[in-house]
Amino acid sequence: MAAGSSNYWEDLRKQARQLENELDLKLVSFSKLCTSYSGARDGRRDRYSSDTTPLLNGSSQDRMFETMAVEIEQLLGKLTGINDKMAEYTNSAGVPSLNAALMHTLQRHRDILQDYTHEFHKTKANFLAIRERENLLGSVRKDIESYKSGSGVNNRRTELFLKEHEHLRNSDRLIEETISIAMATKENMTSQRGMLKSIQSKMNTLANRFPAVNSLIQRINLRKRRDSLILGGVIGVCTILLLLYAFH
Repeated sequence: MAAGSSNYWEDLRKQARQLENELDLKLVSFSKLCTSYSGARDGRRDRYSSDTTPLLNGSSQDRMFETMAVEIEQLLGKLTGINDKMAEYTNSAGVPSLNAALMHTLQRHRDILQDYTHEFHKTKANFLAIRERENLLGSVRKDIESYKSGSGVNNRRTELFLKEHEHLRNSDRLIEETISIAMATKENMTSQRGMLKSIQSKMNTLANRFPAVNSLIQRINLRKRRDSLILGGVIGVCTILLLLYAFH
């Protein structure tokens, strides 16, 4: 009976790892799609500004986005179901020590699922924001093109308006890039702070478990303080001697 339960648990873990690998690959492709969508739209705007190539639509990329989003949501749903089954198994297991190890493994899979879900929603939101902005800009460009066709391309006021609009668009893009860099920096600093807190907690745990290590750390700190005092004294004496020498 125990062997059968163990096989059931291992089968659930195998399914979870397989789904996690598939989700990782899908999310990488999903992120690349969002990046290529933004880059392609920028290229089309550049070609549009030269008045030689019309703005192309991104219907194929939109369909690909919808398809990949549905696939990722289905994989997330399957992985959630596997995690729920693993949780049910840990609640039904009878050995306390075994339950602790199983709960640790289950928590790790839950953290992975949470990270993938967060990444998916973040990438999807960015894609939808880019598409909405591009649709709005496309509507503005159509109005401008219609105005140019009706009023004449050589109108000086229209040219100045178009140039000003282009400057504003470039400024908006630079601001968005700066905000993205700032957000990424904030996330990295938060992650590093968490790692440092974890290391400090582990060091405190080791120090509490091993008094000799704690005593050694205290002696090292005392020696560092003593060396700092000696160095400060030497620097002070040297400074006084230099001042005396300078004034004499």
